[in-house]
Amino acid sequence: MTGRTILILGDQLSPQLAALRGANRAADRVLMAEVMAEADYVPHHRKKLAFVFSAMRHFAQDLREAGWQVDYVRLDDPANTGTLGGELRRAMARHGHERAVATEPGEWRLLQAMRGWPGLEILPDDRFLADRHGFAAWAEGRKGLRMEHFYRLMRRKTGLLMDGGEPAGGRWNFDAENRSRADPDLAMPSPPRFAPDAITREVLDMVAARFPDRFGTLEPFWFAVTRTDAEAAFAHFLRHALPRFGTYQDAMLAGQPFLFHAVVSTYLNAGLLDPLAMCRAVEAEWRAGRAALNSAEGFIRQIIGWREFVRGIYWWRMPGYDRVNALDAHRPLPEFYWSGETDLACLRACITQTRDEAYAHHIQRLMVTGNFALLAGIDPHALHEWYLAVYADAYEWVELPNTVGMSQFADGGLLASKPYAASGAYIDRMSDYCRTCTYDVKAKAGPRACPFNLLYWHFVARHRERLARNPRMAQAVRTWERFAPDRQDQLRRDSERFLAGLA
Repeated sequence: MTGRTILILGDQLSPQLAALRGANRAADRVLMAEVMAEADYVPHHRKKLAFVFSAMRHFAQDLREAGWQVDYVRLDDPANTGTLGGELRRAMARHGHERAVATEPGEWRLLQAMRGWPGLEILPDDRFLADRHGFAAWAEGRKGLRMEHFYRLMRRKTGLLMDGGEPAGGRWNFDAENRSRADPDLAMPSPPRFAPDAITREVLDMVAARFPDRFGTLEPFWFAVTRTDAEAAFAHFLRHALPRFGTYQDAMLAGQPFLFHAVVSTYLNAGLLDPLAMCRAVEAEWRAGRAALNSAEGFIRQIIGWREFVRGIYWWRMPGYDRVNALDAHRPLPEFYWSGETDLACLRACITQTRDEAYAHHIQRLMVTGNFALLAGIDPHALHEWYLAVYADAYEWVELPNTVGMSQFADGGLLASKPYAASGAYIDRMSDYCRTCTYDVKAKAGPRACPFNLLYWHFVARHRERLARNPRMAQAVRTWERFAPDRQDQLRRDSERFLAGLA
């Protein structure tokens, strides 16, 4: 029996991958390839490129040690065709294979391309807890989709944090207990840092040479690039950060990018960590009395709730979901999203952190960079491409719904029950950014007024007909309508003056 070529993608670094199960290690040949088409379709952060390439090379090494035959094509290989399809054809011809197998990719554009590659069988990606076709069947015909309903199904399916048929602690959701502001004097653990080995060092040199002008600081580079180190990073979170994760998961502090966050989504989304095993470990910490229930529930909800939910939305609504624009927002993405050069201290802090770490936690993304884009009417597709490019954990299946659906409300409420719009008061309540800002977060009008304050009311005014029909936003519309006409005019003038200065 002739062998097959087994194609493994850069975010499929799992030994339990469907394409590897049942394979013949003697006859089949694994193919992994670094190609410019995947490095270039958005201008990926240099740390993201270095992480993916190094993790791929280490995984290929692990496969060889486990007895697999592996073809690995480096980006700087002179014979590299630049595309995955080209490398698959080349590998099949090299080994005389007529058949190939792959696990379905996480992005719709790549799946469409792969369906046209001769001889390729595509298997479902069963590393996720919810089948995407089953999700579509659940979603069809519903008037509205809410993560909370889906999350409860997943809790029952997995048994996580369940006491018999009831949720542990008598409640499904402890989000109200996870919104405390953090004190800069708190003793906060830092995620473990892993020194680059020879393989990673070679990758760093290649990325520095081939992508000198890409966004993002390349070094210091400290990511885990192996399963062993990724598991060590998660174990560190369990011991040192999980006990306070829930309480402070929405907090933001200048100069403290990580607080009590796990900082392992990059490893999880590349396949180096198993989502159910992570959740079981978190549950065990709570049951052993080493972590509070609000921390355990908050973490597990992010994994089996949001992560699985947004993947279901993505595959259910593609193609076309990347182009939705219900709020008719078309302003270009401001240049400071790439430079970090802005007088708004919160945006400067989050973008600078993103440049240096290829990381920002969910509130920094949702309520600072995302909130600003929503209020200012930034094109959601431009923002989507920015998020996809700049974060090391960003793959389209997880990033796109979070951006256009939750952050920008561009799907008109399919994913989120309200636009996540907020004035400067929210940022001041959850962070210390406003203390050093050029603008005054307490000022409601005038040249020194916080732009978030101005733009919040500008947003409410220009979308008041839609927002008046939303139970969670109707009060804001009524408040706007009670403003005196001269105050409304002043807010419009101040907002439009600020927006005219965006470049």
